[in-house]
Amino acid sequence: MADIVRRFGWRHLRSAPTTHIRHHRRGELVHDGTGLSFWFRALTAALCEVPVDDREESMVFHARTADFQDVTVQATVTYRIADPAVAAERIDFSIDPDTGAWRGAPLPQISTLLTETAQQHALDVLARTPLSAALVDGVSAVRGRIADGLGDEPRLSATGIALVAVRVVAIRPEPEVERALRTPAREQIQQDADRATYERRANAVQRERAIAENELASKIELARQEELLVEQRGTNARREAEEKAAADGVRTEAEALRTVRLATAQAEATRAAGEARADAQSAWLRVHSEVDPATLHALTGSRLAENLPRIDSLTISPDVLTGLLAKLGAAGGTGHESPAPPTGDRR
Repeated sequence: MADIVRRFGWRHLRSAPTTHIRHHRRGELVHDGTGLSFWFRALTAALCEVPVDDREESMVFHARTADFQDVTVQATVTYRIADPAVAAERIDFSIDPDTGAWRGAPLPQISTLLTETAQQHALDVLARTPLSAALVDGVSAVRGRIADGLGDEPRLSATGIALVAVRVVAIRPEPEVERALRTPAREQIQQDADRATYERRANAVQRERAIAENELASKIELARQEELLVEQRGTNARREAEEKAAADGVRTEAEALRTVRLATAQAEATRAAGEARADAQSAWLRVHSEVDPATLHALTGSRLAENLPRIDSLTISPDVLTGLLAKLGAAGGTGHESPAPPTGDRR
């Protein structure tokens, strides 16, 4: 909307760079251009403000497919007024000289023209397209048909309107139909998810089984190694026992041989000692056999005297003395001279 200021019966208009201003005074075109700023009198001025920027028109309309299914089409048409002079002649873009507001409704008029024209071409395409095809390829088909139809529409070119772009945002069926169409896909997705879950579980079970088999193989190998270890320990113990037995046998044989040798030596020594004692005894006996009995008696007495304890006094009774004298007399009769008998007690 143009900015209009009052000053002393005059009006000053200042427009935006995106609006085209046409100023007529007494039927003659005085100002024509974009972004103008000028003074004018309200009683003699006829002003038109035509926007020349790109504008977007959003539209939502219903259509029916070839299989009699209702769909909703959401589209956006971008346009601009390429010829403001022609647009001002065909559509009322006049503004109030006091407020700068449009006196009519030019933009809703253009919107109705674009919406009805686009809807006509979209309905023509969807009426020959099944619902499944419309949902899959309908967006591009409808967009192309609307663009071609608006580009060839004579009313737009006659009004000075140029088409910039057409966008079809979505083509959607009714909620019940959409839910019905989603069901197979959801079921398929659910089946794929379940299959993925089952495969994941199967893979997990296989991995667990592989782990269990590896653990079992490890235990079997460990048991086999333990068996070999026990067998080796038994072999080592048996070998150690055999070696110990052999060593004990050698030691026993050595001790036995030593004992035999010692016994032999002791026997030899004993025999030698016995022989020596026998020889000495024989020599002693032989010497005593060659000595007369009196000498032997004397020796015996001396020996006896050596071994007897100390005698301080000796009392000889008459009977003992008589016996001794008788023996000495008997001995004197054999050629020896008997000694004189004792005369009294020996103290």
